Amino acid sequence: MQVRRSIVACILGTSLCVAAIPAPAQHQHDPAMHMAAAQKPAADGRVPVRFPAMLREHTLANMRDHLLAVAEIQEALSKGAFDAAGRTAEERLGMSSLKLHGAHEVEKFMPKGMQDIGTAMHRSASKFALEAQNASATGDLKPALAALAVTTQACVACHAAYRLK
Repeated sequence: MQVRRSIVACILGTSLCVAAIPAPAQHQHDPAMHMAAAQKPAADGRVPVRFPAMLREHTLANMRDHLLAVAEIQEALSKGAFDAAGRTAEERLGMSSLKLHGAHEVEKFMPKGMQDIGTAMHRSASKFALEAQNASATGDLKPALAALAVTTQACVACHAAYRLK
């Protein structure tokens, strides 16, 4: 299989390929992609992903809230409020947030690589939440910061590879 782009994030010290994006021609014959991806990449090289209009707006609002949550997490960390940072991460970004964001409805329209990156982001946010709680007990912030970096790297990887239409 020809791969146009591969984005790799380090999670728990091991490499995990969170997106292997097939060449655009492969999307047109994959029934699982149904309406998810267009036949060819956008001029900027990202794979366009078509969502129904209402779901597109919902998803964009969720992503803006994710960015706001990261800012709130960073602010809490700067104040030494590690437990608050962890709660924000879990409730707004972590695995516990999936139902709140309607992830089950949204994933139907995502290519597999996009789903994988999203899942990696939510899992790493939950890992960050645990590391933030640990930092509250130990005072060692480095593992929490590393976990937060993995979370934001997943966001960057997804935005670099895909764009909503």
